[in-house]
Formats: sequence, C-alpha cells, structure tokens
Amino acid sequence: MIELKGGKTAPRLLEDLDNYDPRRPSILGCNLLINLPRQHEDDELPTTISRHKNQCRHQWDLKDSQCHLPLIIGRPDPKEVSSVAAFCKHCRCHLKLAIDFPSGGASPCPSEEFPLHHFIYRAEESDPRIKSAVSAKIDPYADWEELLSFQCSTTECSAKLRMHMRSPHLRPEWIDLLTNKGLIKLRAEKAMSEDPARFEGHAVPLPSEVLSNLRTYILNALREDNRRTISAHNKRWLLCLGDACAELLRYIGFVREDDSWLVPPADTSAAVPITNPINVLLEDVEKELLALLLQRPDDEKRASKVQYGLTSASQYLAKALGTENYDRNPSSRTYTSLEEEHPFYPTLGAKLDFRDDLIKFAYERQLMSDPEGTPYYLQALQGIAAGRNSEDLQTCVAIEASSGKVSANDIRKAYRALGLDLGSDYLDDDHIIGTFQSRAADSPRQEPDLRRALQIVGQHRSSQSIQSMASKTITNLEQALSWLGATDDMDDHFVVAMYKVKEDENPAEEATARHAVSLIAQHRNSGALKQWLETGVLGEVEMDVGQAYNRLQIDDRTIDDSFVLATFELNYQEAPSQADDLRSALRAIAKDRKSSLLNNFLNRNMATANYPLAEWPVGLRNIGNTCYLNSLLQFYFTIRPFRELVLDFDAHKRDATTNKITETTIGSRIVSKQEIQRAQKFVCELQRLFQAMITSPTVSVEPELELARLTLLSQPAEADIRRSSTISGNRPSLGEINGRPVIGPLALPMSNIAENTTNSDNRAPENGIESSEPTLLGNDPAEEGTDLEMPDLIPEQSIERSQKQPVVDDKENLPPSEASTELSNVSESVLSPLLKAPPSQTVEQRPSTETDHKPLDLHEPNNTTDAVIEPPGRPPPYPPRPQPEENKDKIIRQEIQMGAQQDVTEVISNVLYQLECAIEATSFDPSGEQVDQIKDMFFGKSKSHTQNPRGGLETKEQFFSYLFVDVASGPKTIYEALDGAFDVQQVQVDGTFQPQYSAISQLPPVLNILVQRAQYDQKQSSAFKSVNHLELEETIYMDRYIDSEDKDLIQRRAESWDWKRQLRQLEARREDLTQSELKMDASELLDTTAGCLEELSKEDDLDVTAGLQEAIREAAMESKEELDSINTLIKNLTTRIRSQFVDRRKFPYRLQSAFIHRGTASSGHYWIYIRDFKQDLWREYNDETVAMVTDTSQIFDEDKSPGKPATPYFLVYVRDDLKDELVDPVCRDIPEEPETQTAVMNDVPDHFGEAYGAPVQDGQAMVNGTSPFFSI
Repeated sequence: MIELKGGKTAPRLLEDLDNYDPRRPSILGCNLLINLPRQHEDDELPTTISRHKNQCRHQWDLKDSQCHLPLIIGRPDPKEVSSVAAFCKHCRCHLKLAIDFPSGGASPCPSEEFPLHHFIYRAEESDPRIKSAVSAKIDPYADWEELLSFQCSTTECSAKLRMHMRSPHLRPEWIDLLTNKGLIKLRAEKAMSEDPARFEGHAVPLPSEVLSNLRTYILNALREDNRRTISAHNKRWLLCLGDACAELLRYIGFVREDDSWLVPPADTSAAVPITNPINVLLEDVEKELLALLLQRPDDEKRASKVQYGLTSASQYLAKALGTENYDRNPSSRTYTSLEEEHPFYPTLGAKLDFRDDLIKFAYERQLMSDPEGTPYYLQALQGIAAGRNSEDLQTCVAIEASSGKVSANDIRKAYRALGLDLGSDYLDDDHIIGTFQSRAADSPRQEPDLRRALQIVGQHRSSQSIQSMASKTITNLEQALSWLGATDDMDDHFVVAMYKVKEDENPAEEATARHAVSLIAQHRNSGALKQWLETGVLGEVEMDVGQAYNRLQIDDRTIDDSFVLATFELNYQEAPSQADDLRSALRAIAKDRKSSLLNNFLNRNMATANYPLAEWPVGLRNIGNTCYLNSLLQFYFTIRPFRELVLDFDAHKRDATTNKITETTIGSRIVSKQEIQRAQKFVCELQRLFQAMITSPTVSVEPELELARLTLLSQPAEADIRRSSTISGNRPSLGEINGRPVIGPLALPMSNIAENTTNSDNRAPENGIESSEPTLLGNDPAEEGTDLEMPDLIPEQSIERSQKQPVVDDKENLPPSEASTELSNVSESVLSPLLKAPPSQTVEQRPSTETDHKPLDLHEPNNTTDAVIEPPGRPPPYPPRPQPEENKDKIIRQEIQMGAQQDVTEVISNVLYQLECAIEATSFDPSGEQVDQIKDMFFGKSKSHTQNPRGGLETKEQFFSYLFVDVASGPKTIYEALDGAFDVQQVQVDGTFQPQYSAISQLPPVLNILVQRAQYDQKQSSAFKSVNHLELEETIYMDRYIDSEDKDLIQRRAESWDWKRQLRQLEARREDLTQSELKMDASELLDTTAGCLEELSKEDDLDVTAGLQEAIREAAMESKEELDSINTLIKNLTTRIRSQFVDRRKFPYRLQSAFIHRGTASSGHYWIYIRDFKQDLWREYNDETVAMVTDTSQIFDEDKSPGKPATPYFLVYVRDDLKDELVDPVCRDIPEEPETQTAVMNDVPDHFGEAYGAPVQDGQAMVNGTSPFFSI
C-alpha cells in the first residue's frame, strides 16, 4: 500500500474542510485534510477516505469580532494577513483560517499561470490532534485541538495557510444542565420551595430561556464598560442557573464573591480582530449557545424571542483561498458528499466540477510535489480521461506515456506478465532478469512483449541493470557490471575473466563485452584494464586490501589515517625502489576506508597542483606534534588586523623599562615585568614567522622552536615543567629500586628526613649508609600526609650513588675543594631546608648534628660533620661552559612536547594574553582592565542575570574570548549547542536554587567557539573523545543571544526555555519506554510477555488468570500509542524550538575557520579549513600542505568513516559586514631572484616526486628532510 504525499488545490482543500470532523476520524485512520486516498498495489480502485456515519458536514458561520476578512472584490493583497474565524452551527466546533504571504508574494494565486493555489501540508509546522492532556496549559477543558499548516507549491506565490480547529467549549454535561428539562425543573423547584412567596407566579423556564439568559449575560459582559454584579439571589438567575452551574460559570469567567457573581472581565475597548483570551472565549461560548438555541424545537425558539442573525462564512473562506470564481465544468452535477466522487479526483487534489485544464494543472502540481507518486497520479489522470471521454485529457496521457512515464496499472500488468509478485519483499534484480530470460527462452515469440514489461519494471525499480537488459544497451557503470555479472568490489582480474565467459557463451556479443570493460576501466581509472583493451595483456592490478596492509606491515587495521601515512613513508625510506608497489598498497587502503585524507594525499602526489606561489598561502612544516600549533598560526595569519598588528609591532610595543612599567591588569590580574618581556619575545618570534610566510619562495616554511615553545607554554606552565624536572636532558640519577634506575629531581631536604629514612624495624642500613630513597622517590605527599614542594632543578648537575660516597661529575660548576674524604655518620645528620637561591645558582644546604651545627656544603664531594675546610690547593676552575646548541634544542623540543599536551583553550588564551601583555593599552574599562586591539578584535562581553532569593535580579558583566559548547549528550545543530551556553539554568544562591541565564552585551568582530569533546567516563576511569556530529551553518545569527530589553525577544526566550523543559521531560519518558536490557521497548516487552502467557496457558497443569493476556496486550497498545504520541510531540517541539528565532537576522556571522581533529582524547591529528571570502572558496591547511576544497561536505557533513571520525574542535565566525576587512588569507610578497626559475606549487617532497615520476622544481623540496606524515 502506497501513501501519497502530494498536495491539494484550494477548492479540494475547502471541500475536505467542510467534511472533516476530528471527533469521528476516517475508518481507515486517515486525516481527510492532510492525506490523499491510499493506493493499493492490486486491481482495486484507490480507497476513498470514507466518512463516519455520524460525521458532521459543517456549515460555517462567522465569528465577526475575531476576523480580518479579505475583500470580496479584487485580488488578494500580499501585504495583508486575512483571517476568517467561524463555528459550525451543527457540531459547534471552532475554526480559524489565516492566510498570509511572508515573502511578499510576487504574483499570488490565482493568476494566469497558476489558476489556483496548490497547498502542500507542512508537518514540521503542524500539531495534528493535540489531546487534552497535552493542551491543558492552553485550555484544561479542551477535548481536542489541531494546528495545521499548508504552503502553496507554486513558484510565484508564497501563500502560507494555517488552520486552527478546536472542540466546543461547552462540555456535554454542561449542555445537559442547560437543556435537560428534568434538571432545569429540579433546580427551579428547589429555588421555589426555599422561598415560595418570592417565586409566586413564576414557571419553570424552558431550555431555550436558560440558553438565552446565559447568552444575554455574556453579551452584556462584552458590551458594557463597567463590570456588572449579579446577585446570587436574583430570581431569574436562580431559576435558570444557580449554584448547580457553578463549574460552567467559573470556566466562562464568572467569579463568585459572597452573595454575588461578577461577570467576566471582558475588554470592551479591544480592537477587531480581538485577541484577548477572555473576549475570544466569551464570543466562542456565545456562538455555541446560539447554535444550541437553533437546535431547539420551533415552539421554544418562538417563546424565547431571540434574534438569530448569523452570517455564513462560506464566501469569505472561498475568497481567502481564491476559489470563488474558478472555472467549473458546465456538465458536472452538483454533489454534497465524498461518496459521489470517484477517488481519482481527490488523488489529484482536484474536484469533480473542474474543467479539463484545471485537472491537468492539478496533475502537474502533484508530479512536482510528489515525484515518487507519479504512477498513481498518471493512473488517476487516465481514469478521469476515460470517464469523461475527454480528448484533451487523453492527449495529455499519451504525451506522458511517450516521455517514459508509466501508470500504476501498467506497472501491475508488467509484473503480472513476468509472473512476478509486485508486493514481494524478496525480489531482486537478478531474480527479475533470470525470470525474464527463462520466459523469453520458453516463448521466443513473446520476447518483445516481455522486454516491454521488463522495461517498465526497470523504470519502476529505478534499476539500471534491468533497463539495460530490456534495451540491450550499456551506457553506464551499473549496466556494464550487471551485463558482465560482476560487482564493483571485484578486482580487474575478475572483470577480464567475466569478459571471457561472456565471449565464450556468445561470440557475437564480443563488441558489447569490450564496451562494458571499457566503461569499467574509465570509471576505475584502471591502467591495468586500459592496457588490456589496447594490448590484450593485463597491466598492474589493484592490490587486495589484505595484501595492502601486509605490504605496509600494518597489523592493526584500526589505526588512524595519519599513522597509515607515517608507516607508508617509513617503508618508502627503507625501500625507495618499491614506491609503485607501496603506492598501490596505500591506494587499496584508501579505497577500503573511503578516506579523504589518504585519497587527497595520493591525488596531490600524482599531479602538480599548479598554484602560483604569489597567489597561494604558504604551508607550515610540522616540527614534531605541532599540527595544532600550525593550524592556530595559520588562522591568526589570515586575520588581517591581527597580522598587521604583529608585523607593525614596534608601533604598538609596550615600554618595558623599569621606570615605565605601571600596574597593568589583564585578565583580572596584574602583569609582571618578566611576563611583558617574555610576551614581547613571543611577538617578535611571531613577527619573524609572518614575514617568512609572506616572502618565502617555497611552498612551506618551518616555525622556529622558540616560537612553538612560547606559543604552547604559558609562563606558569613553563615554570611548572622546569620545576618538576621531568624534561631535563641531564636529570639526576637517584639510584635504583628493584634493579631499575630512578630518575628525578634533586633530593628534597626536610628537617624530618631522618625520621622518613629510618628503617621501621631499626635495622642498620647496608654499608653503613642510611637509605634516602623513600624521600628521594617522592612518595606521594598526599599519601604521606606531607605538603612537599619541589625545588628547581640545577642544570647540568648529575649525582650518582657509588658504594659509600656520592660522586659529582661536573666539578667545574662547584666551589674548589681538597681531595675528598669519606662521608660518614650521615645517618646522624639532620638536613635543614634549602636556602633561597635562583635556580641557576648552586643551592646550599645547612646540615646539623646533635652536637655540632657548623655549615656543611653538600657540593663538596667528600665531607663529614668534623671536616675542616682548608684553603684550595689548586687554581679555580674554568668558568661554566655554555650548553651545546643541540642540547638546548633538545630541551626546547621536550618542552614543546609537554606544551603540546596543553588544553586547546590554554594555548589560545596564552596567545591572546601574551599579545595583550606585549602592546600598549588603548584605554581601560571601569574595573581597570586593559582595553587594546586584541580585546577589540577577539573579546566580547556577556551578562549573567541571576534571580536572588528575594526576587530581585542580579547582573554581572565580564569579558569572554570564546563561547564554550558541548555535544556530549548527542548530535546537535550549532544553535542547539550554543543554546547550552545561554539557556536558563538553576544555580545555588544563599542556599537556594535560583534561575540564571546569560546573554551577550557586546559581540566581538571575531567570534571563537570551542567544542568540548574531551569527556570523562566515570565507570572506566578514563578520558574519551565525544564524536557526536555538530551540524554547522555557514551563517549564524546571534540575535537570540543578545542582551536586550526587547519584550518580544524576552518572551520568545521564555517560550523556548519552556519548550525545552517539556522536550527534556518527553525525552526522559521516551527513554523509560524504550530502554531495557533486552533491547525492546515497553510495548514489545508487554507483547512478548502476553505471548509467553498464551503459550503457558496451553499447558494443562498451569492456570493463567482469566483476562490477564488481554490486559497485558491492552497495556502494550497503550504503551505504543503513548510512545507514538511522544515521538510526534518531540518532533513538533523540536520544530518549534528551531523556528522560534528564524526571523531574527540583524547580527549575521559567517564561518571563517574550522579546526578539525581526528583521533582520541589523548592523541590524533589536527588540520584547519579556512574560508577565503574574496575568492569564494575554502582551503584545507594540513601542515605544509594547503589545498583547495572542492567538496565542502567534508567541512559541513558528518564524517561517517569507521574508527575515529574527523570532528570540528574549534570554530571561528566573523561579522558578516566586516568579513572583507577582517579576513585576508593570501598575503605573499616574494622578492624576485634573477637566477631563480618561477616556482610553481607542488606539495610533493623531493623523494616522492622521483617516485611518482613528478618533476620537482627549485624551491619545492622539503626542507631538512622534514616529513609531513608524523603530524600527530
């Protein structure tokens, strides 16, 4: 059974609206307004959406005060929103229909080209059948309520139609109170019996009088300015209503005060159309009372003397939808119900009275809006053409058939001709083709008819192989593979083998077989197959993926692509002569993984990029785990004001002389002179790099080690690393434990070292020396209950333990001494704390004993507490020698490796902080915080608004340099992620939880967004990376996050927060219903339980409670209905939330950079995509390689490659109006060298250029043999 998704012409929709009764849905479960007749894949007619026997045929009358009626004469005004509010005089349900043209409507329907609106249902903007439990917030007594949205499908008309229908306000029990003569009599007689004298001469009122009196009270409330009071003892009130109707009266708005009733507080000055909820409710109830009066017997109506002036809404509904004057078929008869109409008409969204040209218009619109339903719409057109015997429509059918379209009837006949079951789930192309071949072989004379049937089946299934078999032609890869009986994953050897099989079976088809192989060779770009076609000898065949991994000596097939590249290069370096074989292996792995990284590498290394150096950005070589650093430096280089500030640093440099430094606050802390000097050194290093990136005649440059260190390490982090001494090239040896050397900082002298080093059993130490290893090992201070602080490491100092005496290797850096004497009685010594000294100087310790406290210099190789220091017997040593340059580089590289482990935010904050430290302030804010070019460029301001326990609002404003978003809970859009930073949340204030939300008070020109992906698994006690997809937008609008007093914006935020709260509750409930250890939802579990009980009940000795199975199955059905309802509500709420701010577009920001990471929480590879707005393209910056992005899906779409997908980690958006001023990716000024040839970019290193046969020009080789493949 097929569900069609086409639309409806306006007359069809209006006709269905008159027949649509939500109280009594179609017996097929369809919604008459939004569904077309269902189609069956058999010879039956399309099924009409049958009406319920008690379904109401609506007669709509106006609710004048709630309407903004369209003009009866003239065309619709696209600038006006027309609305028609009506109620049905029979069933009393309410309707509000509104139509507007949000895009201006260049040529609203009806027009010459489009004679009618053709409305498509918009499920994402609708809330069909909202039940009372859900809509309780709107109206606690509502039985049902529907919001349906439609949009005109024609290209020149932007009409949007909204229908709001709801059930009557008056409940059945209330109507019974007002119209049941018995109940009215009881009320009246009770009142009379309580005061007979007062009610003497009064009769029991008729139902029409009761209805009329209540209606009069409501009309007076709507018309009179002063709010009236009605005495609870009023005789007419008591006889007609009284306390028995109190619930109804309170619902309408009456309020009981002592012995009086206050009438509802209507706004009598409200303009039309009224929107005040009280006025709307009163008018709705008044119209329902009028409808009930009209249903009373004539004698009652005459007695009530009520004026029944009603205005039909039909002409206004027709005018609003543009259906008042459409061309009708003169020969069509009048009809009033769907049963009189053939189902083909509603299938096309048409009506029986349409002229032929409108039938064709409806057919064309259905094909445009629902191409998959073409066979069924064509069948409907065929049926109508035949039924009308219309030559015009039959010609249209013939034209459609000649264009290749087939009707549903033709499809059924084709399947039947081939003996196939159209509804079977087990049909595949091979089975269909085999059936055709066997039937054609059995009945050669029927082959033409069978081939035509096969062609129709191929069109229906969109199968190239079936259509190829039917037409005996091969035009594309799918047909070629199908004809040969091959698949795309078969290698070239197999393709040639299948060719030979075909040739042996039928030598006459040799040309067709060769053509098929040619198509496959072209698609694969297979040199082996092309060589076979030319020479008959198969060339080098693509390697099998298993062989490829073995060839590259890779055992773990789950490693990252970057490690595959690294392994590839290692293999090449060991065997350059095998480059072709290695490349074949890499290509096979790239194909198997569908890896864009590996394919891009192979493609770049197969051909010259041909980008002129002067017109293309320069790459940055990786100097060891610096791929993130390279990405960050590339980003900053493309921000023109930042680049110009660095290049013109001298003009902005802060005066760092002692007498010029004043207390400067950056990031809420005072900056020291040392920080300023370090920061200025950093900017100078950055300036050198930027100048090289502009003037270099090569495709890539190498950042200096010092720049990498200063960028990745902040001054506090650098001090911590050096203090911990974990990176020193000459760390002190602290002896051995269990035969393993212990490497660490110098011993930590403590006054209680003797206590810490005394053996617990008081045994004498071996060799007479007290072991200090427990202290020197740095037993965890937390475990030992101490608070230890590590001293700075003394460079170039190494201590070894040998027998009974320590030996100092580098004596030239120590004071002169005589020949050493044996160190004894150490166990009796107590060492005092280290004296304060700079880390570059020798640190002294003061030993003490129980009897003597003379100073002891531990730097003397041999010393005792009784030793006498004698004058030196030799000249002083040479001054300390400077460290070798290679040793300094080694230390810096080790520091860089430690810095590479810093958090992304720490590195970015360090860069911005150092820039601010290095330059002069332009001003200061009221708190004393420095304001400068960096703050103006990258920093915004946010305000947090917190409600205090007293009900007041406290506001705090602060700078921010990036927004922090999270995707841990699941995939999100960029707006959903940003919402998490600004939505209302509960925070603790003075011991109570209070609401708090944030908003942006000042937007920065360059907006940074950090995506938090590193998460911690409490159960596994380990970190992991969240790879949930973040759906990026090329343009985002920040209006919704602006701190503003705009009441509409504030209201929208509050609504959005409330919807999200509801959404969280619904999602939690859905999780309750769907999560189980058996991986079944609640309804499936209950169904399974009922089935088990049914099986158990068949056992003779087991008694199952009667009705239990039915009760469980009923619970299963209720659970399924609840889950379906929740899914619908979640979808609708999500749509509401996502569309809440779509019209707020004053603050657009464009995506400029996306930092991408592939790997785990602790390792992986970074690269960056940067937008060039002037050239309207994206570039990929991957260390030394800068390539143009030809498919932006690799930026915006989810990476579904297996293993560790690439994910955005850091995003940069820039103000749309400033993007050309802010962003300038290409800045090259290469000095001319007369003897140097014009360089052309080629990302291929020298040795790979030779291996791939690609020429390498001067200036294109990789510098110092640095490899791009270890970018981790």
